[in-house]
Amino acid sequence: MLDFSILTNNLDMYLEGFKITITASLIALVASLVIGILIAVIRIVPFKPLNALGAAYVEFIRNIPLLIIVFFFFLGLRLDGLMAGTIALSIYTSSFIAEAIRAGILSVPKGQMEAARSSGLSYVQAMRLIILPQAFKIVIPPLGNQFINLVKNSSILSVVAGLDLMYQGDLISSRTFVVFDVYIFVAIFYLLLTIPLSLGVGYLEKRLAKSN
Repeated sequence: MLDFSILTNNLDMYLEGFKITITASLIALVASLVIGILIAVIRIVPFKPLNALGAAYVEFIRNIPLLIIVFFFFLGLRLDGLMAGTIALSIYTSSFIAEAIRAGILSVPKGQMEAARSSGLSYVQAMRLIILPQAFKIVIPPLGNQFINLVKNSSILSVVAGLDLMYQGDLISSRTFVVFDVYIFVAIFYLLLTIPLSLGVGYLEKRLAKSN
């Protein structure tokens, strides 16, 4: 039976960590999406040096542990824990988002780009107005999974005193000498974020399927 006094007596710390986790996740979500789109486009533009640069970014970032990237910003660049963790989370997630979006772009028939270019649009305009909107419809499920992973991966901030939910859980556990109950409540707070996100992605996926 859970000891709910752990939650009620430390509610302010849980809520403070919850707020930091939401803030870091939202910032990292937007930043990783922007970087991911940029890298995806770089990987498919008709210019091989840029293709190689994009491929190197993806292969390097996604094949090293997230913790190493966090330490690079925290210990190497001396950023505070919250900033180092959020930047690292953005960069790490962007490599997976870039691959998902690239796959979506490649799934769009080539004739779409050719038709857009023949109608007078530049490459950037054709990509922004014609190709990317179609690609996003295709990659909604994998993008949703990446965003859910991002929220869960935000617990890495606790390693560098990022003041997030997991960090607050560590503090509460060390003060109360209770482990199991403390982290069960931490898990419940994470579920409050990930379950609505998962349902929202599923709803959006169904709406887009009907619109097709």
